[in-house]
Amino acid sequence: MTEIDTAQGHPVEDIVNRLSEIAEQETVTLRQLVEAFGTASFVPALMVPALLVVSPLSGIPVFSSVCGLTIALIALQHLFSRDHLWLPEFLMKRTLKGHQLRDAMNHIRKIAAWIDRHSKDRLKLLTRKPGVYVPRALAVLCGAAMPFLELVPFSSSILGAATLLFAVSFLARDGVYALAGIAVMTVAASVPAFVLNSVFGS
Repeated sequence: MTEIDTAQGHPVEDIVNRLSEIAEQETVTLRQLVEAFGTASFVPALMVPALLVVSPLSGIPVFSSVCGLTIALIALQHLFSRDHLWLPEFLMKRTLKGHQLRDAMNHIRKIAAWIDRHSKDRLKLLTRKPGVYVPRALAVLCGAAMPFLELVPFSSSILGAATLLFAVSFLARDGVYALAGIAVMTVAASVPAFVLNSVFGS
């Protein structure tokens, strides 16, 4: 089992490619997706549900809630610098059709390539301790909020995008992506208010 090599300059694409390889199977479990990167690889593991929830798969009922809970648990353990990742068995047993995962990765492959091309070693304040604890904590909040926003259109995908940006900042050591993630979180926070105002506003 190999780790994602951030020195090659395309860590997000590498993760998408790895997920596409796993998707050749008829059915895929969350356990397979997480363990493909090693139980000590918190950032790739965090990117897996983030990538999934920003893909068209987010339209599947309860899917966003499962991804959100997974993100929250992974990010929380990353925040406290655990050595090995642990997820409850009921999450690890969750399954996904291989063709669904494959189609989802095809949809976001170009985005992954763009992110990798524009990643640099910048704004180190948010990629090193203690500053890195800020995006780590915000990633926990993103995941924890997803189950509560299941019925609000686009909100889970927006939070997933914020989580993905945080994960990219960890992988590429690029604090600009952490700032972008904070900006996207701000947008996500405004979506429920906009929806409620549209439904109940006079």
